[in-house]
Amino acid sequence: MFSIVIRGLRSTFPRQSLVINTSSHFHRSIVYKAEDVERVQKAKISKAMKAYLERAKEYESCMETARLEYKLGKRHLANMMGADVETFTQQDIDQAVQYLFPSGLYDPAARPTMKPPEEFIPRKKGAEFDEAGRPFHPLFYTGRPNFFQLLFEVVENINKMNALEDSTRLKGKSLDSVGKKIDTTGSEWLPKELLEKKIVETISDIEYDNFISAMNRLEAHPLSDRVKDFVFEYRKPLISKLDNDTIPVPQQDEDGRQCVTIYECLRKTARGDVTLKFPGTGKIEVNGQDLRSVGNTQQREQV
Repeated sequence: MFSIVIRGLRSTFPRQSLVINTSSHFHRSIVYKAEDVERVQKAKISKAMKAYLERAKEYESCMETARLEYKLGKRHLANMMGADVETFTQQDIDQAVQYLFPSGLYDPAARPTMKPPEEFIPRKKGAEFDEAGRPFHPLFYTGRPNFFQLLFEVVENINKMNALEDSTRLKGKSLDSVGKKIDTTGSEWLPKELLEKKIVETISDIEYDNFISAMNRLEAHPLSDRVKDFVFEYRKPLISKLDNDTIPVPQQDEDGRQCVTIYECLRKTARGDVTLKFPGTGKIEVNGQDLRSVGNTQQREQV
């Protein structure tokens, strides 16, 4: 024989008491409070969540250290160039590194550089599940939630434009009154590597082909200009050209050959004029001397 008595039961459940009375053989009373339940729940954080929190803490510590080193390096460069640290931009940093640390390496990726840590340290995914182990994202169990969310957004945009196109035609209006086809001249879709970096997920070649096919359908829509920002978020320019680039006009020398001369080429405190002739003989002269008799081996190789 036993009886259960519940005291303090209210709609808001501020505190609950559960008393279980049994026979005379043994007597036990168990009292549960809201604070105790919350403490137990916090103690039962899933192992996956604990591992994520540890990785997130290490990642943020690494990023913070990299940010401090970047700011310190930026200050040193600005001081060496005699510039104001507060107005020293990333373009100024690139020019200072190229000036102070010249390199004869042919591959630009192997040359000295200094970028913000966000540009070269890969991003990490946020928490994908709560403390109890329940996933946040509805597409979590697909294995690639960000990728399939992207495909879902593409289809959603196509459906919205289809609905707008149908309603416009039913009203007897021209499609030009509500939008036009997007112009993507001079750009291309992000390659697989950059797309994976953007969505912070690894995808297969087939999945990448599906992405390109879906984006091509979106781009080909007669009203695709309405989602221009979304489309160009996944495109990159074919050619990166500086605004101040100019092509010199060839002249003719005394022998009738075409030649181009660039004046005041800078190298630290040195200044020089460089002349290129066409058709040429492959001979390189420095101050009237053959290149093979100027400077050391490293300097000649750089030239």
